[in-house]
Amino acid sequence: MTNVRTGLPAAGTLYVVATPIGNLSDLSPRALATLKNCDLIAAEDTRHTGILLKHFEVGTPQLSLHDHNERARAAELIALLREGKSVALVSDAGTPAISDPGFELVRAVAATGMNVVAIPGPCAAIAALSIGALPTDRFCFEGFLPARGAARKLRLKALETEPRTLVIYESPHRVRETLEDCATAFGEARAATVVREATKLHETTYRGSLRELLEKSSADADFSRGEIVLLIGGAVPSESADGDAAAKSLLDKVLVALLAELPLKQAARLAAQITGARDNEAYKRALFLKEQSASH
Repeated sequence: MTNVRTGLPAAGTLYVVATPIGNLSDLSPRALATLKNCDLIAAEDTRHTGILLKHFEVGTPQLSLHDHNERARAAELIALLREGKSVALVSDAGTPAISDPGFELVRAVAATGMNVVAIPGPCAAIAALSIGALPTDRFCFEGFLPARGAARKLRLKALETEPRTLVIYESPHRVRETLEDCATAFGEARAATVVREATKLHETTYRGSLRELLEKSSADADFSRGEIVLLIGGAVPSESADGDAAAKSLLDKVLVALLAELPLKQAARLAAQITGARDNEAYKRALFLKEQSASH
């Protein structure tokens, strides 16, 4: 809520303010007005946000709010809101609470019944989706995967049959390792996109299969530099957890016809190409059908 008469931030309101993810020109006029006219800015890193505020000549005082103090700060900020202060919440870049601090504060303020208002703007996940050339009608935001290899592999295994486009944040020094784990979990042919340094001077978008992106990561020294968003195409219907009866029926029909004329491996490979099924899925199904035919 904004004061209708003055256009300034309203008393007792928490504003969740999106800030640039690279290009300072992406700060909206509404966001700037809110930062200038609120009573306090709760920032993930006051030194980092201080650079932004200095650039735009914003003199509003700051208070740190990060992963390690958010719950404690929430009570302090709620007290200020009850006194009629207006507070702007910002993270280092992008939209607060989206893989950044802010969720605990927003939940705590909302529970009191006080106003929480979004000042929308930049978000790396949405920016990457808009240029990734992968389906955007439905997507699954995973944020950061586990840093440890074993935990990351388990998480990717759980996402193997996810039909929506996956959106993943990754650090530059782990991107190749993550691509390797994705290729193992989803198959090297799965379509993917890497967007690095979105909105910045050296913004680069890499598109292709997971295998092709792995090759590019070795050939291009810039591939593993800067902020990275990884997009991965969803599983085809025949891979979905519930199964797709029509797709499975088609695979069986194609396999039966090909098995009558070709060796098992060749039949499975061609069936996968024709139906869009994964190679290992087609091979396992071909083996089952072959064994079933032999037993009758």
